Amino acid sequence: MEDLGKVNSMQLYEMWKNLTIGLTSVAALQTLSHMLPYFLSPVVALVTAAVLYVYIYNKRSTQITSCMLVPFAMLYGCLGYAFLSILINVLFAWGLKSIPNEFIFFDGTYVPILMLAPICFFISGYFLLFRKSLKLCKSCRVSGDDAYETGLLKQVLKVEAPFQLRNLTIIFGLLSVIAWGYFLLFYVNINFNARDKYIFVWVAIIVYILDELYFIARYYNLYLDLKESNEIITQEELSDMTAKTYIRYYVICGNKLYVDTHTVEPHTSYKEVVDTPFFTKRTMNGIPVEEVKRIIGNMTGYTNGELRFFFGRKSSEIANHSILRYFYFLDGEPSDYPDIKVDGEWMDFDRVKYLYSNNPGKLGETIITDTTRLATIMLTEKTFDENGFRKSKIKMYNPSFNLIDVRNSSLDFQDDKWINVSLFNSDTPMFRLKRWWRKFLNGSSKKKNGSLQ
Repeated sequence: MEDLGKVNSMQLYEMWKNLTIGLTSVAALQTLSHMLPYFLSPVVALVTAAVLYVYIYNKRSTQITSCMLVPFAMLYGCLGYAFLSILINVLFAWGLKSIPNEFIFFDGTYVPILMLAPICFFISGYFLLFRKSLKLCKSCRVSGDDAYETGLLKQVLKVEAPFQLRNLTIIFGLLSVIAWGYFLLFYVNINFNARDKYIFVWVAIIVYILDELYFIARYYNLYLDLKESNEIITQEELSDMTAKTYIRYYVICGNKLYVDTHTVEPHTSYKEVVDTPFFTKRTMNGIPVEEVKRIIGNMTGYTNGELRFFFGRKSSEIANHSILRYFYFLDGEPSDYPDIKVDGEWMDFDRVKYLYSNNPGKLGETIITDTTRLATIMLTEKTFDENGFRKSKIKMYNPSFNLIDVRNSSLDFQDDKWINVSLFNSDTPMFRLKRWWRKFLNGSSKKKNGSLQ
């Protein structure tokens, strides 16, 4: 899987581009709020949020994989600013006259940065601290996105996504301190002079530009480092590649999984992890099931097992490249299979789950992704029905599962249905209201599409 492990040169560009889009949207909001009549500032914020929303969801149809945390954070920043500014001005209109004029967009001294910077600071900080529990990140982890399961890109994203959020948190925290410090200590509410404009407008613009230049240099140097170590795959190489199918097998007997505890990860050669020793590659687009079973029969030395498809994904970066996973269930006890041809050992699945929960660094990257998907689907199906409602009235009920349950299950692990239920169910705040709203939007969309036919 060496080809899939490399970083596409466009992915580094996309990381910088996503940060640029986020910062530019905030800079544009701040600039237009001063250029246009002040009462249009919330409208500009909502339009900016809409542009970011369209950009984020259009990215899902592209072939370049990247992290969208920064655009998402700035989207919520724009929305938060719009609603807070409207709320403050509504309270002012209702008679709360103690609000400073700098927060009233019907007044000539309106200063957007006083609200915009702190809101973006808190949202960036929240995304940084709780990114692992965000719906966006959960969806990437449990869906089996190839960017998060193989290769160096996963390591790059794990470092750069929090780094970008930390950078935004520091920037907006710094701008908040500068703006509010000047406002409380030096600002005189008589007229908006050149010094005021410099502090409240130009300082932020300068900081955004300097931050952009820093990240241009950072990602260019990262590109050079990866290219020097032969970790970059160019667009020309991508277009010249022949079709390849990678297959991973999970050999199971009872509640034990056959693993190699000395697997070496390609990009961390000094580290041994637990992973399946059964994988192969074929230079073709797709493999017949009979051939898949013959391969694992030859690899294990036992041809009487039950082959079952787990799930597969096509690479979003490399055309005609795909990764397939299969279960291979053996009857009886592990002691009945003493002569498996590949080096390894039988490990109880409870031990695998313990490592997954308490010491994931002991497991291979791909087996973590696969276990996440398997556990999410199995546990979600046991907990909720297809509509997202809990099957048990006991809310604290937390089911468990083992590999025997997996073998006896008729679930389609390729289908994302239970993944979606895990992300949106009755444990979600205001679930019924949100569910009704989704149905309403889907119904309106269907009616609209029907009227166009």
